[in-house]
Amino acid sequence: MSFLDRIRACNTHDFSAYRPFEVDGVRIGWIRHALAEELPDVDPGFVVSAGRVTLAPEVRDFEARSAVLAHAAAYVVEKGLARKLRGEFYPVLPKWGAEPLARIDRAVVAHFGIAAYGLHVNGFVRTPAGLELWVGRRAMDRGVAPGQLDNLIAGGQPIGLTLAENLVKEAEEEAGIGPELIGRAVPVGAVTYLMENEHGLKPDTLFLYDLELAPDFEPRNTDGEVAAFERWPLDRVAESVHDTLDWKFNVNLVVLDFLIRHGWLTPEHPDYLEIVHGLRCSAA
Repeated sequence: MSFLDRIRACNTHDFSAYRPFEVDGVRIGWIRHALAEELPDVDPGFVVSAGRVTLAPEVRDFEARSAVLAHAAAYVVEKGLARKLRGEFYPVLPKWGAEPLARIDRAVVAHFGIAAYGLHVNGFVRTPAGLELWVGRRAMDRGVAPGQLDNLIAGGQPIGLTLAENLVKEAEEEAGIGPELIGRAVPVGAVTYLMENEHGLKPDTLFLYDLELAPDFEPRNTDGEVAAFERWPLDRVAESVHDTLDWKFNVNLVVLDFLIRHGWLTPEHPDYLEIVHGLRCSAA
C-alpha cells in the first residue's frame, strides 16, 4: 500500500455511466442513466434527453427547484437507493461563493452528483519530541465509516450557515471546544476529490483548518459521533495512513496535506509531486 493508493481511492469514477445535470445552462451534477430516465415520472419539472438532465423552463426560482429535488429525494428513498432522508440540507451551487440555486437533502447529494463542501480541523500539540495529532475513532453506529479514524473535528457544510458558524457548531458538538478556542483555528487551504460510490458521484471540497492545542487539552465528544480520542505522534499517523485502511476515506487526504505542510512528508519522497497534485484533483 502507499500514500498514492489513498488518493486514488478517492478519485475513481466513470463518467460514461452518468448524464450531466444542468440548471440554467450550468452543470451542477451528474446522474446515473437509470435514475435519470425515471425522473420525469417522479416530477414533470425534470426534462431528460439522451445527453443531459435539466429542469423545465417554468422551474425558475430557489423554492421551485428545491421542491422538484425534494420529490426526487423522496423517490430515491422509496426506491431503496438511500436508507432515509436526513432532514439536513446542502446548497446546490454553481460554484463556491455563489448564491444557492436550490437546496437538497444531504442523503441524496451523491445520487445527483452535486458538489458538496465540508470542513476538517487538524487538532495538534507541540511536544519536545515533535508534533502530535489528535485522532478520533468514529462510533460504531455511524452510517459512514463506523469505527474508523477521523480528524478532531469534521462536518459537512449545510445551507444557511457560514463556514465560520459551522466551525463553531461542529467544534462544540464533536470535541467540546467553545467559540473562543475554535476562533484560533487557522484556515490552511482545501483538498478536493471526485469519488464514485454505490450512490453516485461525490465531487467534494474539504476546507482545512489547523488548531494548535495545549498539551493538557482533552477533547470531549457531545453528539455521539466519536467513540474515543487519542493523541498520536506524526510517525504513527503516517504509518497508519500508509499501511492500513483504518482511516475514513477522505480523512486520509486531510492527513496527507497536514504531513506535507508540517514537513513530515518532504520532496525527497519519490511520490511527493503526485501526492501534492492528487490532493487537489479537479471536481468535475
